[in-house]
Amino acid sequence: MSVRTLPLLFLNLGGEMLYVLDQRLRAQNIPGDKARKVLNDIISTMFNRKFMEELFKPQELYSKKALRTVYDRLAHASIMRLNQASMDKLYDLMTMAFKYQVLLCPRPKDVLLVTFNHLDSIKGFIRDSPTILHLVDETFRQLIEIYGSLSAGEFQLIRQTLLIFFQDLHIRVSTFLKDKVQNSNGRFVLPVSGPVPWGTEVPGVIRMFNDKSEEVKKIEFNHGGDYVAAYKEGSFELYGDRVLKLGTNMYSVNRPVETHMSATSKNLASRTQENIAPNPLAKEELNFLARLMGGMEIKKTSGPEPGFRLNLFTTDEEEEHAALSRPEELSYEVINIQATQDQQRNEELARIMEEFEITEQPEITEQSASKGDDLLAMMDRL
Repeated sequence: MSVRTLPLLFLNLGGEMLYVLDQRLRAQNIPGDKARKVLNDIISTMFNRKFMEELFKPQELYSKKALRTVYDRLAHASIMRLNQASMDKLYDLMTMAFKYQVLLCPRPKDVLLVTFNHLDSIKGFIRDSPTILHLVDETFRQLIEIYGSLSAGEFQLIRQTLLIFFQDLHIRVSTFLKDKVQNSNGRFVLPVSGPVPWGTEVPGVIRMFNDKSEEVKKIEFNHGGDYVAAYKEGSFELYGDRVLKLGTNMYSVNRPVETHMSATSKNLASRTQENIAPNPLAKEELNFLARLMGGMEIKKTSGPEPGFRLNLFTTDEEEEHAALSRPEELSYEVINIQATQDQQRNEELARIMEEFEITEQPEITEQSASKGDDLLAMMDRL
């Protein structure tokens, strides 16, 4: 597992989240000033300096639930509110889009170009906010400094870590199904055409060499695809032509996007029982949340400006139906883990949880025997 994967995972998923939110804000005819405020607030929180400092520290990936908690808070960093069903759909779209991009990367290093495509698009959302633009550019420079010198083997380990993170997710997305890049079981279709990775040749020839590195034999074979050589390498600088289109905004054409959990995913989730299995990294996971979320400086909404609810479904009825039909074992509301936390960390988590604006939060049961249990119970309901 690579300890340099988390920043790339977070930034790319965050970019996909902003794409979806931008599309839904426009689809629901939210006034331009409110829509800009939502995106500006989320992006400024996402690229907060303290938050980025914690994010870029070498560390292993934690569970999908821990990361989901961070995005839940990030999505509510402004006046916009999402209910559970819409947040579920948002996270499904984010994860499946980035999984598709990682699978299709011509070479492992190109996951960095995918990240740059996301950041380039994010800068387009905030072109009129120079202060936030500066924060994004700082993150760009950190990425170039840290990842620019990594070897091909290190990028291969990063890609492998990402694929392990996504391997059990097979959620069907209507856009992918219509474009025939995803099968009905939620698995992606890998193309046998297009440019080959930069620095490689089009397949179709086997060359054999002797002990003096001289070519002694060449055999051609039919590769069955329609490959072409890459005409140039994408730019890994702050500005430039990325060449690769993976990671750009696929919602720029306004069309509804639906998600459906495939039967394979439902059965797999039932077998793994992630929600009831003890998590051996429970303490580290809570520490991870405390550090990351403690770096999110959420500004309290002030003044007369009212908040509004964003629906990621076409109608309220669809949203309500999704909330009722969501498989219980895939709910993000309950994580049954047991861990004893030190007093200082408990206080830090308590402070963080107090800043969450959760509506209709269930009461904590009286079975909690300690302050640490109370904190875990609060996290269970996020």
